[in-house]
Order: sequence, then structure tokens, then C-alpha cells
Amino acid sequence: MIVGIDLGTTNSLIAYFADGEPRIIPNRLGKNLTPSVVSVDQEGNVYVGETARERMSLYPDSVAQTFKRSMGTEREYVLSGRTFKPEELSSLVLRALKEDAESYLGEEVTEAVISVPAYFDDKRRKATKRAGELAGLRVERMISEPTAAAVAYGLYDKTRDTRFLVFDLGGGTFDVSILELYHNILEVRAVAGDNYLGGEDFTQVMGKLFLQKSGLSLQNLSAKEQVRLYRQAERAKCEISGRDRVTFSFSFRGETREEEISCREYEEACEELLMKIREPVKKSLSDAGLKLADIDEVLLIGGATRLSVVRDFLIRLFRKFPDTRLNPDETVALGAAVQAAMKERREEVKEVILTDVCSFTLGTEVVVEYEEGRYEEGRFCPIIERNTVIPASHTERLYTVRDDQDKVRVRVLQGESRFAKNNLYLGELEVEVPKAPRGQESIDVTYTYDINSLLEVEVKVNSTGRTQKIIIKGQDNQMTEEEIEKRMAELSYLKMQPRDHEENRLTRLRAERMYEEALGERRRRLDHYITAFEAALDKGDHDGIRNARDALNEVLEEGDY
Repeated sequence: MIVGIDLGTTNSLIAYFADGEPRIIPNRLGKNLTPSVVSVDQEGNVYVGETARERMSLYPDSVAQTFKRSMGTEREYVLSGRTFKPEELSSLVLRALKEDAESYLGEEVTEAVISVPAYFDDKRRKATKRAGELAGLRVERMISEPTAAAVAYGLYDKTRDTRFLVFDLGGGTFDVSILELYHNILEVRAVAGDNYLGGEDFTQVMGKLFLQKSGLSLQNLSAKEQVRLYRQAERAKCEISGRDRVTFSFSFRGETREEEISCREYEEACEELLMKIREPVKKSLSDAGLKLADIDEVLLIGGATRLSVVRDFLIRLFRKFPDTRLNPDETVALGAAVQAAMKERREEVKEVILTDVCSFTLGTEVVVEYEEGRYEEGRFCPIIERNTVIPASHTERLYTVRDDQDKVRVRVLQGESRFAKNNLYLGELEVEVPKAPRGQESIDVTYTYDINSLLEVEVKVNSTGRTQKIIIKGQDNQMTEEEIEKRMAELSYLKMQPRDHEENRLTRLRAERMYEEALGERRRRLDHYITAFEAALDKGDHDGIRNARDALNEVLEEGDY
């Protein structure tokens, strides 16, 4: 079974294709969204999703979130004394999704199509692939999130040609993609984005606005209080959509602070973020050679597009109402499931040709002559420019710069800077050339980039005809099968909690968190119901546990935030 997975910054989803349509697979709590949050306790027990998020309020040093933003970097997270890379934390989320899917479908899940932001570079894509492998999934194909969304919207079934812009603002990343549908070909024309912009930033703005109005300082809050502040900021951010104002309540050292925040105040505080949104939109249109008037449809995906401050801004920017037919949280996962069905060559899926583009320019480091006999080293020479439709193959001829030069080193780089040092290093090769006066020997450097993000670099010495080639797979970010198996074994000591106990664990953590936050009669009432629930758990009677849990949850709902 091949499934489609949206591995998100804030939430992740898994989907499959059945009876002619893609469907979301509910998690062990019966919900479609699994928070991309991981917690590890001192005994090595792993908590994923809502239970991990609840543990954040109680044990903030044992929880990690928004680690997708760090994929492909050397950042490490320490949870209860154990060290994890971002892709290892992502693998734990993927493992939980895999288990939920296998339980729901009643069969083994062996392979996944995983979506990635269109603006993810080579390192981030390879890290995502490795996360899947560490979770026990074969990942032969990834699909960009905007392309997945376009497939989910069913645009490939339209009879007329359509040019559309996909606006993808998730929890932690932002993509703009311009796609064009003609006949059965869905072609990506241009992509742009920001890997460090998303709904989390709009939550931070709400929290800072409250601190500013209340006179509190983030530095004076404990780790638990900061988690509570963020939780309230998230709630206020969602509640202010469609309203004139919202009341932000926060318990601090035994007293409750309340501040009214108007929609206008919030919009003004978000102005800098909205300006950051505008630039990738302009860049993608420019790269595609289009104007806003040339766009037939605007599609919104990603949970942050629900925010009225974002949606109102987009209506003003695009001068039209975006298409919001599908749930923006689920669209990418559904599209990934359709792509999985295509990979399985399912008869009920109409075959559509998906083309993609190279998100970043690929090139090499060169020496340039800016005056007669004066050279500048470390400059970047583009070979395959960004937003080139892939697969693509381009050749650049380079010449020797020194008399009797006998070697040429080709450094393979990815990025947009004029200077080589500012771009991402992918690998290199070195070729020998006959000694001769400068400029008389030349090499042809050919880059071939395919849909699986594999880059072949071939260097031909023109005077001798000798060629050398390498396949760039992101060597500093690549693990062999043996290394993956070894790390999987190292992670296997972590104990994923049994699925059938998840609801009880979540209720206990939620109750413990709210007891710590409560005072007076509210605390005494909580204690009564928590004690009754724990007594039912000790007895092991399923009906008694369910009744006590339902009663406790009713009390928790009265004051949850």
C-alpha cells in the first residue's frame, strides 16, 4: 500500500486512495490532524501529536515542535537528555502516522509519497526522504505541496486550459506557485517562497501585542508560563477572525490579566509579515512572465489562510476572491494520495502529466576577469536557472585562467547569490587538463536535473575528449542503507505508546495541566473528578473508565484554553 503524507510544520496528515477518491485516515484519537509535536520522557517513552502538545505545558524541556523549519540543518534538539536531529523527530511523527494507517486499513503500509514545500532546497528534500526511511517507509517520490493541492482540487479534470496561482501558507513555511493546465499536462511555471514564514509567526505577533499592552515581559515568564501564553495567543489569533476585537486572558502569578485587542491593532502589528508575503508573489509572477490579470484562479491552502487578516490582504492583493472549496488543512494530503494512486497506476485515476521546476538555481564557482589581467575569484556561474522546467540539461563552457594550469575543480552549488560562498554546496569533482597558456584549454560542464531531484554533473575536457561525471545526492546529507538501519536500531529503544491507551493519556495530561493552572473551588472540583478517573483506571473496568473520562472531560471543557 502506498499512502500520501503531508508532513507539516504544525500538523501532519496521512491519506489513501479508494473507491475513486482520496480519503484522510483518522489518527488514534479519531481526528484527521496530528500535531507535529514530539515528546520523550525520562523512561524513553515517545508521545506524538496531542498528547505531546499537552506535555509541553507540564514538561516543556521534553517537547519539540516546528522542527520542520530546521530540516536539512545541523540543529539538534535535546529531549529528556536524548539528542535528535530534525529529520529524526519527523520520523517519529511519520512512524505514528504509519501505525495509524496500518490499524485503520488492516494492511501493511510500505511506501509513501511525501509532500514538501516547493521552496525546499536539496538538503531539506533529502532530509525529508531520510525521515521517511527512518520511519520504515520507502520514499521514491516527493511532490511539491502546491502541485499536490492543484491535483486535489481536481483541476486536471477541467476541460478548459487554466492558469492558476497556489498560495500555500502553512504553520511554518510559505510557498507561491504558478501552474498551468493544458490538456492533461499540469505544468509548474514558477515557484517562490519563504521557509521561515507561516501561521506560527502570526501567533507570535498576537503574543507580543498582548505583552506590550499588559506591560509584561517574555523574559520574566517561566517556561511553563511561556507555553500558556503561546496557547492563549493561538486561541486569540483564531478567534479574532471575523470579529472586531478579542479578549486575551492570561493567568500570571495568581492573577488573571485581560487585554482587549482590536482587529485593527492586530492587522497593523501583522503589517511586516504581510509585506513579506507580497514579495514572493511578485517574484513568482515575474519569473513566470505574467501579470496578476493573467491568473484565472487563486487557490488557498495551508491552515494560516483561514485567518481573516491574511484572507482580507489576499483579496486586496489579487483583486478577486480565492477558491476555497476544499479544507485548506487537508488539501495537500489528499493530493499526495492521488499521486500515490498514480504511482500505483490505478485505473480509476486519470493519468495526468505533472511537470515541476527547479526551485533554486544550480551552478558552479568560477573566476571572472573584470579588467585586463585582473581576476575575481569566488563568483557564481548559473547553469540551470531557477524555475527551469525539469527534467532539464544545460551546458556551460569554462576556460582555464592560469598559464600551465593542469587541473580544474568544479564545485556544484545551489542558490541565487552572485558569490559562491553564499550558496549551498552540493558536491564537487576535479578534472585534469593539458598544460597550456591561459584561456586555451576549455571544459564543458553539463548539469542534468530530473524530477526526483537527482543532479548529474558531467565535465568534458574539450581538447582530449575525456569526461568525468558524478551524481549529486547531497552527500553531506545522505545516509547509506546500513547507516539508516543502524540509526533505526538506535531509535528503536524509544517506546511508542500503545494506541488504545492514547485517549486516557491525553485526558490525564490535560487534567494535570489544567489543575496546575486552576485555583480555589475550580481546583478542588478538578481534583475530585481526576481522582475518580484514576480510581476507574486502577480498577480496569472499561465502562467505568469511559464514564469517568467523559465526566472529567466535561469539567475540563468548562475552562479549557
